[in-house]
Amino acid sequence: MYSVFLGTGSYIPTQQVSNADFLTHQFYDTTGEKFKVSNEEIVEKFEKITGIRERRYVTDDLVTSDIAFMAATEAILSSGIDKESIDCIIVAHNFGDVKADNRRSDIVPSIASRVKYKLKIVNSAVCYDICFGCPGWLQAVILADSFLKSGQIKRALVIGAETLSRVSDPHDRDSMIYADGAGAVIMGAIESSKPIGIISNSCRSDTLEQTYYLRMGKSYNPNYSGNELFLKMDGRKLYEYALDIVPQAIKSTIDKIGLSINDVSKVLLHQANHKMDMAILKRLFQLYDKKEVPEAIMPMIIYRLGNSSVATLPTLYNLLLTKQVDDQSKVANCKSGDTLVFASVGAGMNVNAVIYRLP
Repeated sequence: MYSVFLGTGSYIPTQQVSNADFLTHQFYDTTGEKFKVSNEEIVEKFEKITGIRERRYVTDDLVTSDIAFMAATEAILSSGIDKESIDCIIVAHNFGDVKADNRRSDIVPSIASRVKYKLKIVNSAVCYDICFGCPGWLQAVILADSFLKSGQIKRALVIGAETLSRVSDPHDRDSMIYADGAGAVIMGAIESSKPIGIISNSCRSDTLEQTYYLRMGKSYNPNYSGNELFLKMDGRKLYEYALDIVPQAIKSTIDKIGLSINDVSKVLLHQANHKMDMAILKRLFQLYDKKEVPEAIMPMIIYRLGNSSVATLPTLYNLLLTKQVDDQSKVANCKSGDTLVFASVGAGMNVNAVIYRLP
């Protein structure tokens, strides 16, 4: 018995925000002092490191459960299944529904329950959320895979949705990284004489020193009048952790099923930032004593969509299959038998990886 993706979907918010839109912001450092360099220099350096030129924000009338529903609707249509055949709905997020005019997390009832309500599913499908940092969607896939292989369920709807624009400090230059979005898959269990679908997975959490590399905190602007908490990041520490742990995690996930990096067709990494993802990929190939990284083995969408946390991987997978990845001409089309690596790292600190063979 193997778990496969029967359909995919995504929701790309309509509000485009370019790097130029941050030129009028007032940025402060962690001590509450204004940066002495110009915003032009800040933005230029940011784009060089992250690769992000623009990102997408939801409009004021939408919240996380809305865009999760939209991605889910597309995934159901893509799969061709009856929505009443879904036995389980898992939504990965970290902040719940955060309204534009009341930026407090709202997670009661669960986002998964809200999605089921919006889908008008009347069966008894179980709904729950998972908060696992940026690797949340992939962790939800791992959980659904276990349920499917055990025979507890036959169909699962797994969604990653986030509105990071609602929890970003406008006075923190890291806010330029964050974006909104949603992606979804329908998962099902099928019999096969050959390994297909999810054929290997692994996950880990490191908390002794790493727990608060990503956390919530006050605005860096000492004169900020609100009492909101915003997403904060120790970028250097997170980068070093990811570079040390993620390649090893991916390698162990590949190795334990007797494959090598030569068997991998695509590496789909959480779209954190361009520099970090490229460094992870290079380190992964070095672990196999390979100096050269194949061109376009790692498709990227961060340049125009930014980092939407749990939504980046399911969105990337959907856009890859529908031939909407940035510079798709350099990315070979996926075909039956291709072996894909999914991997993510994020708040916790949490890391996971999945090896998926296209049916």
